[in-house]
Amino acid sequence: MIDLIEQAQLLPAFLLTIQLALWSAAFALILGTVIAILRLAPVGVLNALGASYVTLVRNTPLTLIVVACSLVLWGQLGIEPASRRLPDGSGNPDFISSLNFRLGVIGLSIYHAAFVCEAIRSGVNTIPLGQAEAARSIGLTFPQSLREVILPQAFRGAITPLGNVLIALVKNTTVVAAIGVFETAYRMRWIAEFRPADLMPGFALVALGFVILTLPLGLLVSHLSQRLAVKR
Repeated sequence: MIDLIEQAQLLPAFLLTIQLALWSAAFALILGTVIAILRLAPVGVLNALGASYVTLVRNTPLTLIVVACSLVLWGQLGIEPASRRLPDGSGNPDFISSLNFRLGVIGLSIYHAAFVCEAIRSGVNTIPLGQAEAARSIGLTFPQSLREVILPQAFRGAITPLGNVLIALVKNTTVVAAIGVFETAYRMRWIAEFRPADLMPGFALVALGFVILTLPLGLLVSHLSQRLAVKR
């Protein structure tokens, strides 16, 4: 079993999975919050823009979004997401792997931002309407109401759905194997190709690894949702 883990490079693969999840979660939270603000804004055009994004992205397969980031952003448009660590250029042996990682982060962030948006909106729905009216009555503008009254409570009320999105994101990192990111699913394919006799132990190791990653997240989310719940 140890030999299989070493030859398949499962530990580095899980480390890359964690990095994918952390970067994608950060960008998805930022983008999803912006889209949620668009959906809450008292401007019809902005509402329509936010709703269109959520409807389009949620009904598009994640694999299609990730592959499109690779084939369209880089393959057709030549866009190369910046990296401070690695210089761009075909002469760099790590260029392709680094590029695929960044494109995978973009695809995961775009997809899960739609679900982050809906999670935040569910948190907004837990806030009594009178608080928004009280904010307007004391002269707060819409951005001030969001910053001081609505969003702080919305995030506390959305801890559970946001945690569910994070857990789903961790599992969905396997999709970026489609564009050549050497994460867990990509190494599982290596086991199936070069060590088919160890396919079942390989599946068991990968499944156990994801349980180890997601189970503590679920427990942490449950703890935070109870501790930080807004008392009404």
